[in-house]
Amino acid sequence: MRNNLPLSYIELSKKNLIHNIKMFKSLAKKGTRFSVAIKGNAYGHGQNEIAQILELYVDYFQVNSVVELELLRKVSHKKTLVLGYVQKEDLERAIQLNCILSVFSLEQLWHISAIAEICHVAQEVHLSIDAYLGREGFLLNDLPEIFKEIKKSKYIKLTGIYAHFANIEDTTDFSHAQKQIDEYKKALNIAEEFDFKNLQTHISATSGLLVYENKKGINPLIRLGIGAYGMWPSEHLKSKYSNSKFNLKPVLSWKTKIAQIKILTKGRTIGYGLTFKTKKETKIAVIPQGYADGFDRGFSNNGFVLIGGAMCKILGRVSMNMFVVDISHLSNVKQEDEVVILGHQGKEEITAESMADKIKTINYEITTRISPLLPRIIV
Repeated sequence: MRNNLPLSYIELSKKNLIHNIKMFKSLAKKGTRFSVAIKGNAYGHGQNEIAQILELYVDYFQVNSVVELELLRKVSHKKTLVLGYVQKEDLERAIQLNCILSVFSLEQLWHISAIAEICHVAQEVHLSIDAYLGREGFLLNDLPEIFKEIKKSKYIKLTGIYAHFANIEDTTDFSHAQKQIDEYKKALNIAEEFDFKNLQTHISATSGLLVYENKKGINPLIRLGIGAYGMWPSEHLKSKYSNSKFNLKPVLSWKTKIAQIKILTKGRTIGYGLTFKTKKETKIAVIPQGYADGFDRGFSNNGFVLIGGAMCKILGRVSMNMFVVDISHLSNVKQEDEVVILGHQGKEEITAESMADKIKTINYEITTRISPLLPRIIV
């Protein structure tokens, strides 16, 4: 192990991240542009750490808010899509930071136009279409009015139109995805009627590229999310590609060290709420992470970590900054030995997917909830 490591930290594999980007580019038609979503602290991986690695490998970054955009501008001036809602009071900051703003209401367009005029810039925007997602964006009936308003404004420059798939990762039923595609195409046709052509159209994220646009080059821009980080959007897609040359490699490992080792006698309770009582003499290790660090309380009596290349079961409740594991089966273990919460150790591995399955959630949430206060170390 390297010296001077923090007590607890997130390790990022630069090699695996670049590998994943290259894998997805191999599925795209030559000339396709790629945006990588680094919102949510890059799905918990570390926004600016990921941005610095990918600066030379992608065409756009994608964030959700002005706060994320401001942070990004400390390390990168790459074209950036802000796809979340930006309130009126924050628009001037966003425009001055040189971004592409998402528009999903007429009022929002008016505000952007007015502030862009004050700033003396033609603000680049992408229009969000609600193609049967039932979330943000314009319905088809709204489009003629919004296109007329865009044409009126000297301070709005429409360069893209996009939508989001709702369930395309469920490859067992493509019917809703096809309904969305048809609706999105209608929106693009209306744009052409208003003489908006050569737009950066984008509907596909990781799943859309794998299922819909693979080698077809249907849209000029792909928004990579979960797949960039080496995680699969669904078990269906993972299984579908299991026998192909296409593979993804996890980027993130979550590591800490044993804080204390001791032996408890039979009948001792462990942790808050007395939810575990030892049935025999038990050797335990105290692990200095908890729900404040993003390690879900749902792992209480219901999860594992890796120590010495072996699975060690969590005993009792996960508390704010500590939990306990059983190390009775380990002999050569000592204080400050490495603990892997997520990742490889020896021949064993704990994945975001296996963790998500234990607490009935998704891999996105497992990594995104990791505390931004934990150091991110690129290897």
